[in-house]
Amino acid sequence: MKKYSKNICSGLPIHACRNSLFLSLYVLVLVLLLHSCDSFVEVDLPSDQLIANGVFEEKSTATAAMTEVYAKIRGAGLLTGSADGLSVALGNYSDELDFYGESYLSTLSYYNNSLTAANIDVKSLWDSSYNQIYSVNAIIEGVEHSKTLPQEYKDQLKGEALFVRSLIHFYLANVFGGVPYVSTTDYKTNSNVARNAVADVYAKAKADLETAILLLPENYVVADRTRPNKYTAQALLARVALYEGSWDEASNAASAVLNNTELYAFESDLSKIFLNSSTTTVWQLSPENAGGNTYEGATFIFTGGTPPLSAISMGLMSGFEPGDLRKAAWTKAVTNGSQTWYHPYKYKQKENTSTSMEFSIIFRTGELYLIRAEARARAGDLIGAKEDLNIIRNTAGLVDTNAISQDEILQAILRERRIELFTEFGHRFFDLKRFGVIDPVLSAVKPGWDSNDALFPIPETEIGLNPNLEPQNPGY
Repeated sequence: MKKYSKNICSGLPIHACRNSLFLSLYVLVLVLLLHSCDSFVEVDLPSDQLIANGVFEEKSTATAAMTEVYAKIRGAGLLTGSADGLSVALGNYSDELDFYGESYLSTLSYYNNSLTAANIDVKSLWDSSYNQIYSVNAIIEGVEHSKTLPQEYKDQLKGEALFVRSLIHFYLANVFGGVPYVSTTDYKTNSNVARNAVADVYAKAKADLETAILLLPENYVVADRTRPNKYTAQALLARVALYEGSWDEASNAASAVLNNTELYAFESDLSKIFLNSSTTTVWQLSPENAGGNTYEGATFIFTGGTPPLSAISMGLMSGFEPGDLRKAAWTKAVTNGSQTWYHPYKYKQKENTSTSMEFSIIFRTGELYLIRAEARARAGDLIGAKEDLNIIRNTAGLVDTNAISQDEILQAILRERRIELFTEFGHRFFDLKRFGVIDPVLSAVKPGWDSNDALFPIPETEIGLNPNLEPQNPGY
């Protein structure tokens, strides 16, 4: 698993990073606290919390605590852009990417559909995720007990933490199925938690998001959009509601973001969508250092010879319609003279640059148009659905869809999501499940695929520690 720096500035907006001795001492205590728990069942907060609680009596140290969480998300777990995150894992597990790397690389087990309950990479995803959840729960509790932070700032931090808590649980539920929704740092409680059904996870995530929407401000507290605002929580609410089947709620939440054209201006130039200054970005993660760019660029881009890890599958490349500008803008061909491969080229910087040009984008308006299109189609608003779908198609240089019936429009949306959102945190894999076509699609490209493979196994060591996590997912 790729490690990330525990420098206290890690994850802070570049322009805001300060290395004062005061900040260092307090954040060192918090970082040691937040990193002390690899899994939510292992350790509790120390009984003497006097020093740790001091972190939440100063705005500077409380801010650093929250941005340290973003550094952890960027560096490890489900949403890292490195080879350990879902963009690579689920890209290879589905039909987006083909694997070319060495046999010892962990990505092979995803590509070969050979996951087991003992897989250390699956356990790492689980542990990193619950570590991040533990961290935001510690922040929520610390902020609630703070006696000196202004109420407005307490609301901001609590809103951010609730957003992150719902985000990580949402992904866990879609990867593992039912999972515990952990909302405390209490060891005795967490050591015996049981799995919540996916519907319950969604309900708890929505409750957290609804509170976050009330707490978070409309404007970003940092100009680079690396800390979530009210509309970031609305964007996640739209996604959760779509997955849950609450069509009107999904459409309304997406509209809440898309209608704010002052913050989220339309962008017709595809080459600008993944720049860190893009007006279509709703929330993104900054690189570790000034001049750094994304793990995605470093992971996906290759310049010659056989791909060192993965390349875009020919099935995905053939899915681009003639004239689709995204093929030229977001993929790049590499040849050795006799063979040609394609790599994702949404992020174009593989190395550091004089100033950072690209951040890892987690939410953007392109997805929200497609969320609203699908929600409208499923609710029977076919005209509205086609309008949103055509915004995405026209931006890509394509003519309006010729789909007419509800089923035709939904299939057109599924195809458009495949092209628009490829290699962005597993959208394709989740979409195949949601549309009920994962088995016929993946059984055609994954030997031995069966319906049990739609979920990862619960790590066997976790079940050994807490039998309440049983039963294991079928097939493992």
